[in-house]
Amino acid sequence: MTPDPAPAAAPAAADATDPLLVVDGLSVSFATEEGIVQAVGDVSFTVGRGEIVAIVGESGSGKSVTAMTLMGLTRSPNARFGGTAQLGGHELVGASADELRRVRGAEIAMVFQDPMTSLDPVYRIGDQIVEQILAHEKIPKAAALDRAVALMERVGIPHARERLRSYPHEFSGGMRQRVMIAMALSCSPQLLIADEPTTALDVTVQAQILEQLRTLRDETGAGVILVTHDLGVVADIADRILVMYGGRIVEQGTLDELFYDPQHPYTWGLLGSIPRLDGPLGVRLPAIPGTPPSLLNTPAGCHFRPRCPEAFDRCGEMPPLVARSPGSPGHCDRCWLEPATKRAQRETDGRIGLRTEGTVIA
Repeated sequence: MTPDPAPAAAPAAADATDPLLVVDGLSVSFATEEGIVQAVGDVSFTVGRGEIVAIVGESGSGKSVTAMTLMGLTRSPNARFGGTAQLGGHELVGASADELRRVRGAEIAMVFQDPMTSLDPVYRIGDQIVEQILAHEKIPKAAALDRAVALMERVGIPHARERLRSYPHEFSGGMRQRVMIAMALSCSPQLLIADEPTTALDVTVQAQILEQLRTLRDETGAGVILVTHDLGVVADIADRILVMYGGRIVEQGTLDELFYDPQHPYTWGLLGSIPRLDGPLGVRLPAIPGTPPSLLNTPAGCHFRPRCPEAFDRCGEMPPLVARSPGSPGHCDRCWLEPATKRAQRETDGRIGLRTEGTVIA
């Protein structure tokens, strides 16, 4: 796998040094009958204008909860929040329902994982896109319909004007996802969140959807948060990567830093579990042993400690997320091992991976 990122420059009017989104100390917990679920803990990151930031990790790592909290979609009587999230001067975590309603869709939009359940099955596609536009702008319905046509053409839907009268079930999975992207872009948001946008799509359609996201980023200068578990998707499109485990960020850095110089053992395990086309046949892939921790009762210290073959006594203390490699101030991780030790121990069978006795067949 050879990532070849080609980040586009932000529009000239945008200040590249001024982040579009600043998340600081975000925490999300839910009260349940079994106890408090700490879904997200002390998460901090930024997204710049025209930048694609990927959040990766196993199911249950907290990546989708993080994204949905920015949209205000995790609010409920049993939810508790901490920290802040500033989008272009607007506070998202502490915003009222009315404030969020004005921002959501207009300044921040989301493409959900399953477009079939995200679109209303009894309303035509055109009506759903137009409703989104009219909710935020006072323009004639005819103008909103014209914009819907232009948006559908922009994301590659043929015969867009005729397809406005189609229902969701009359579209393929890939075309429904394009409709979701068109709807998300209908009011030119500053930030687009794509939550597993290529799940359950074949690889050809995946490539088309990723190309659409990249093109739209280049054309509009919008920031993009891509939530995914697929590191192949990340290598194709992301500028920076956040690796989450147990509700926390365990490593963050640029695409090259994460793929060529990963510092956290969990990242080694994710990279090592990817089959390579140029690898020998019949070779066993190193797998991450065990299962993700219960967020009801997370392990003391490093959350990855029970599954980590490199764990030692100090791992009983939670390591801070800091830069540990000289010359890479933006490459941060939560691991007490020294960088030189990490580089020596992350090699398994000639490639980056997690040293473990548990293996799976490639």
